[in-house]
Amino acid sequence: MNDSMLSQSKERFEKIARDYNLLNEDISVLVKTISPEEAIGKPARRDFPIVIGKERVIKAVFKEAAAHAFTDSPKEFIGKLQDIIDMPLDSNGQRAIFIATMNAVLKHLNIIDTTLHCKNEEPEKCAQVIASFIKEKLKSKSVGLIGLNPAVAEALSKSFGPENIRINDLNPQNINTIKFGVTIRDGNTMTDRLVQESDFVLLTGTTFVNGTFDGIWEAIQKYGKDYLIYGVTCTGICNLTGLDRICPYGRDSVQRCGGTDQS
Repeated sequence: MNDSMLSQSKERFEKIARDYNLLNEDISVLVKTISPEEAIGKPARRDFPIVIGKERVIKAVFKEAAAHAFTDSPKEFIGKLQDIIDMPLDSNGQRAIFIATMNAVLKHLNIIDTTLHCKNEEPEKCAQVIASFIKEKLKSKSVGLIGLNPAVAEALSKSFGPENIRINDLNPQNINTIKFGVTIRDGNTMTDRLVQESDFVLLTGTTFVNGTFDGIWEAIQKYGKDYLIYGVTCTGICNLTGLDRICPYGRDSVQRCGGTDQS
């Protein structure tokens, strides 16, 4: 197993599951794809990737606990926890199943919270809180956004001015288009430049699912930039590795940032 953040998380998660005698229990884990409405309700804005069909949310259920993970390759799974531990993490679909399941199990053990996505108007409120937090609390001057979340992109553009925002995305339909005054660049080739040009880097937790996180993390460390990872997908990984995360409206908890509850 390599030394990626996801691999480190898997090793630590497997130890936790073994310590709690969960691997050998006759327990089934149900992972299924859910509808956009079940995942995020009915937000007024309709340009979220999940609403327009570019991403899906899978839901893992372990005993009484549930967790969401975003992916562009949703798969369904029913099996034992050991089966998921043994699953190779070599595709977006399999990484999503593992991450959602890990989050559900850690939620069951009360190790993490905020495992379910916010709904209705909360995603837009979330974006405003994140933009304000970065500008006012962290005193950042420019932000690189990795992963085009339209609500977050708009909030950042309004808070910092579009000239101070860099955005990368992997969706070919977004690349080279202009959103909120910012030209969207190719996340496959522009990561190093985005991090270098930004005072602060904000990235979606979906980067763990699509396999791009480690390259981004290498650039963040290379240039010594501050960062935050946002969303529910990365809840367990951030907890197990100490990475900084923000999720203002994730359900089942209060806001978290950098592992510390924020009031």
